[in-house]
Parts: sequence; structure tokens; C-alpha cells
Amino acid sequence: MEDLEPQAEFELLPEATQRLVRTVDGLDDEALGAPSGLPDWTRGHVVAHLALNAEALAGVLEGVTRGEHTTMYASDDDRDRDIAELAAAKRSELRDRFMAGTTRLTEAVDEFPDEHWTGSFERTPGGRTMRYAAVPGMRLREVEIHHVDLDAGFTPRGWSDSFAAHLIESMVKRGPSEESYRVLAIDLAQSWVVGDPDDASSTTVSGPAGDLAWWMTGRPPAASLTSSSGTLPLVKAW
Repeated sequence: MEDLEPQAEFELLPEATQRLVRTVDGLDDEALGAPSGLPDWTRGHVVAHLALNAEALAGVLEGVTRGEHTTMYASDDDRDRDIAELAAAKRSELRDRFMAGTTRLTEAVDEFPDEHWTGSFERTPGGRTMRYAAVPGMRLREVEIHHVDLDAGFTPRGWSDSFAAHLIESMVKRGPSEESYRVLAIDLAQSWVVGDPDDASSTTVSGPAGDLAWWMTGRPPAASLTSSSGTLPLVKAW
């Protein structure tokens, strides 16, 4: 499967975001303060991260529209502090920031000059460089993956086939493992090679596309996954 174009990726976001909003709306203060599926983060931390991520990505795109080049975050310390502060805010403020950030990012993508999609920006000053064209896909992955991380009933089986395949493709490109192997999505009849193709033939990991994609982000594997070698390869955290 080829990478989706920026706007095509973004077109998958409304439905994904609506699902996430419904889940967040169903969480009271006690539920938001409960542990998420991520180490040391409550559900409130996950929602806060999603809100601030939307604001950060929108800010990067808006900067280009104004003729400026900005980073997503001033520093990782600032990012972490902002997440902690917003996670502790009232539920209404948390939800409002999430919704406002989503709307702002939608508008920023729609208004972004086509000639600048091939450019790049830094996550933090002097930090990792990313393409503007990657922004829609980045946000889509944040919304879908962290929705599952909320540990509030939504699972990878709720992802669309298009997103599951897109996520597998993205994880393959990042080099998720020191080992080489093939992954086979049995429900899509589609496979991908991780690492060296010449070494990948000895091991095939099979399962539903959503469960494969989830595992390839470094999350715990579902019972549905099987390996022809008898052992699942080790995968680095996303």
C-alpha cells in the first residue's frame, strides 16, 4: 500500500476524531484521573497530549502561512509541563482545548499553501526534522493510537482497514525492530517486510491488520498474533 497523500490522510480524521470525542465525553472526572494504557499517564494526560499536539501542529502550519518557520515545541520540558498542567485542569477545559485544537488544525491544513508541503520543520529547536506533508498522517496516528491508549473500551479492531494498513506501513518505515521478518494481515491478504528482505523469509507474523499495527507500535501483542518461528520479534516503542 502506498502512503496516503496529506489531504487523503486528513480526510480520515473527522470520523476518528468523532469516535475519540464520544469516548472522552463519556469519561467523568474520576475516569479521567484513572490510569491509561501508557506508563505513568492518566487518561487526562492522554487527552491533554492530544489537545496540545493539535495546537502544536496547527502552529507550525500557521507559521508557514504567515511566512514564518516555527517548531512544534520550545523544548521537551515545556511540552511535558504543559501536558501535566492541562491534565490537571477541569474536564470542561480539557475537552474545550481538545475540540478547539482539532478545529484549528483542520483550518490550518485547509489553508496551507500547496507549494510548501515538501518543506520541513523541527519538532524542537535543533531536534528531529519532519516534513510538512507528514502532518496529517502524524495527527491521524496520534488520534487513533492514543484513543486505544485511553483504555476506555476502544480497541485496534475499531480502526478502518485503510488506517490499519497505513499504520503498518508507517511502522515498517521507522524500522521497529533489530530483526527481519514479514508481517501478514490475514484480513487484508496483504504483507509487508520489516528489515532485510533476504533475512525476512524465515519468520512471518500473522494476524488481523489492527492487531498487527498495534503491536508494531511497541504495544503489548494481542492473542490473535502468531509467529512462524514460535516467538514474536521484539519491537521498539513508538
